[in-house]
Amino acid sequence: MKLLNVSGVQTFYGNIQALKGVDLQVEEGSIVTILGANGAGKSTLMKTIVGLLKPKHGTIHFLGDNVTGLRPDQLIRKGIALVPEGRAMLADMTVMENLDMGAYHRKDKTIAKDIEAVMERFPILKERQNQLAGTLSGGQQQMLAIARALLGKPKLLLMDEPSMGLAPIVVADIFKLIKEINEAGTTILLVEQNARLALKIANYGYVLETGKITAEGNAKELLENPRIVEAYLGA
Repeated sequence: MKLLNVSGVQTFYGNIQALKGVDLQVEEGSIVTILGANGAGKSTLMKTIVGLLKPKHGTIHFLGDNVTGLRPDQLIRKGIALVPEGRAMLADMTVMENLDMGAYHRKDKTIAKDIEAVMERFPILKERQNQLAGTLSGGQQQMLAIARALLGKPKLLLMDEPSMGLAPIVVADIFKLIKEINEAGTTILLVEQNARLALKIANYGYVLETGKITAEGNAKELLENPRIVEAYLGA
């Protein structure tokens, strides 16, 4: 089942066109990764999908519904969450307050139980629940950003550069976590500079260059594609 279908999306910053007719699909239960150099339009695409930017042309369908132009809060309620580039902590709020914000839109009675479950998955967050988020290490902030997004109970989790600025040992933990989240039932759309690690855990990949999709395919095939190897994985 196609969970997300992006068709012919064009997004502008003023008169500058950042996305030039992007087509992309995400199958339910999969991990899909988007590769590309800095400035290719990867973050713009993520922001367009979650409603932070509105496309000038094209459509976005989620679970069969046309969600083009909906506000971010409306998309969160439909089941789309974003772990943004740079983590975007509410730095002057505690870890627990950040987690509470992740479930802000929910009206069900299992929020406390879900927060406890998240803390069991991320013991460091439980240990530091009363600490200001801005004082956490980079890796701890990334875990908090992921935990906060998961508390929205998303069907589709968008992750924008989750390994950025992290030590290699922490990056390995983050990718292991991404795989575990997917195996637990959450579909993931991943933007990641570490193309090799991203393709190793992904089912499918797209290459975005100057606002256009220039290649796509099974992740294992992309790992063996000479052009992809030379451009993104090192010769």
